[in-house]
Amino acid sequence: MATASPHASPYDLERATSYAPIPSGPDSSSAVADNRRSKKLLLSILFTPFLLFSIILLTKDTGLETKSSTSAADFSPDSDRTEPPSRGVVQGVSEKGFRRVGGGGLTFPWTNEMLSWQRTAYHFQPEKNWMNDPNGPLFYKGWYHLFYQYNPDGAIWGNITWGHAVSKDLIHWLHLPFAMVPDQWYDINGVWTGSATILPDGQIIILYTGDTHDLVQVQCLAYPANSSDPLLLEWIKDSANPVLVPPPGIGSKDFRDPTTAWLSPDNEKWRITIGSMRNKTGISIVYETKDFRNYELLSGYLHQVPGTGMWECIDFYPISTTESNGLDTSSNGPGVKHVMKVSLDDDKNDYYALGTYDPMKNKWTPDDPESDVGIGLRYDYGKYYASKTFYDQNKERRILWGWIRETDAEDLDVLKGWACVQSIPRTVVFDEKTGSNILQWPVKEVESLRSDCVEFKDVNLGPGSITPLEIDSGSQLDIVATFEINSETLEMTNRADISYDCPTSGGAANRGTLGPFGIVVLADDKLSELTPVYFYVTKGTNGKLDVHFCADELRSSVSHDVDKIVYGSKVPVLDGEKFSMRSLVDHSIVESFAQGGRTVITSRVYPTKAINEAPRVFLFNNATTANITASVKIWKIKSADIRPFPSDQLRHEADSSQKFPRSL
Repeated sequence: MATASPHASPYDLERATSYAPIPSGPDSSSAVADNRRSKKLLLSILFTPFLLFSIILLTKDTGLETKSSTSAADFSPDSDRTEPPSRGVVQGVSEKGFRRVGGGGLTFPWTNEMLSWQRTAYHFQPEKNWMNDPNGPLFYKGWYHLFYQYNPDGAIWGNITWGHAVSKDLIHWLHLPFAMVPDQWYDINGVWTGSATILPDGQIIILYTGDTHDLVQVQCLAYPANSSDPLLLEWIKDSANPVLVPPPGIGSKDFRDPTTAWLSPDNEKWRITIGSMRNKTGISIVYETKDFRNYELLSGYLHQVPGTGMWECIDFYPISTTESNGLDTSSNGPGVKHVMKVSLDDDKNDYYALGTYDPMKNKWTPDDPESDVGIGLRYDYGKYYASKTFYDQNKERRILWGWIRETDAEDLDVLKGWACVQSIPRTVVFDEKTGSNILQWPVKEVESLRSDCVEFKDVNLGPGSITPLEIDSGSQLDIVATFEINSETLEMTNRADISYDCPTSGGAANRGTLGPFGIVVLADDKLSELTPVYFYVTKGTNGKLDVHFCADELRSSVSHDVDKIVYGSKVPVLDGEKFSMRSLVDHSIVESFAQGGRTVITSRVYPTKAINEAPRVFLFNNATTANITASVKIWKIKSADIRPFPSDQLRHEADSSQKFPRSL
């Protein structure tokens, strides 16, 4: 293990000559939100390119999104943020990506080098084209399977097909032929999101949403053509499809994304839930079935929350309050809570809550009604959506996948030839220390990619300081850091920034008594581009500390063709705990986990200078009063092997379960 000097001299932010201070915010030219011209839509989506959509505002109370801003006032609900809509909205699915349309197209001179660097090295993504929601993940006969929404025709949403890949370790992936394509009247406009259920006899059931020839959302049944095939290469769509259509009172475009099934109380039937809404109340509809072809709609709703709008990509699963292992989806009883997660169509974020499930009453009740699903906790406070979990019976854990969207101009996606990736798979467990949230953490397997390590111990960070950390390259990293505030500073501080909120804060450049402090990643040598990930501590007159965990994209790129905002939320820090974070840096993605995964932020950033070997890492303390002590470990991360399954081994593997190809 290489060890650098633990006491590198910090650079004073006010007097630095070699390094500029944390910039004060976007320059005046970025204050105006430029509209960009989108590409004409392809083939099956040619009829939609001129529709309009509303960019949703990012506010403290609702977590809604906004474009980059130069002041907190620009995050106000009164701000006018309207842009034309993308495809898909007309078909009743979510806005599928950040688009700048009109206004003359791209304004920055992008190069192939810049765009090529953006492709990730160890996050899962197809070789080319558009990808969105993860679908039906499962472990079967030695292989992890991931299905996903995919457009085989281009880098924008459309012609939605189920892509398919397999892995032995959730890190190295082999692409397989498409699992299902839109070729029937009930799914001709898209084989949309769905889930997998493994029955006690080993049979696999897939339920997915089909978009019919006349744009009605229906639920469809599929299963493997050959259950002895570990690769699950061929799938059969049931002749009874569609097995479910929108019930009375539910809109034809408000009925989608069936969950993994769980056993009913009598252990003879199965239940699923599907997302919908009535007026603006988000609802979870429950069906019961014996054979997955015939269904009974149960009375009432599993849950509902007024004002939350359309619930899509619902996930519903048990979590142990006493054990660190995951639970099969049908588990219930003492020591078990249930997580209800919804993807809100209105603001494109994933919300969850912990609660109690009563299967006899078909009701789920949140532990904290003031922080109910859709209005409280989020899986991730950055760009993360349409997530899906599965129970990994191989290692007795629950694993979470999420779709990471692009936040650059759609024209750039077309130039790159690809758009969107999947998050690093995360384990999900109950936080026994707080009793009020889950913990998300990258699967252990990602650590197999770690190589050279450099460690910085007890680095002293005075108020207004920034310290460069000497590493070879900052494009692919695993960073673990802890921070401590000088106890005398905390005792002497009576009140500090009690109204602080990450999204409206103005970013890491704004200084307070007890923050911000943290790390800077994907920075160029002169700090003209940088992405700070940091803590900000506030203190009330009662002595209570609140800790905020934030990620600042405002200076992540000098280009104005990309979205740049500040993400974050509060994170519980208990007595005796240090401030801790872990950040996975993978080119244009930074996934950051605070306090063991209590709060998570995924950032998409598109540097133009901090690319290839140029990205630097810094520690910083931009507080006006607090002295900080930091310790950091940084590992280089090797690239994952993600490629097509060798064609000469495909059929052989299907016929007789083979080991993972030697090169992996």
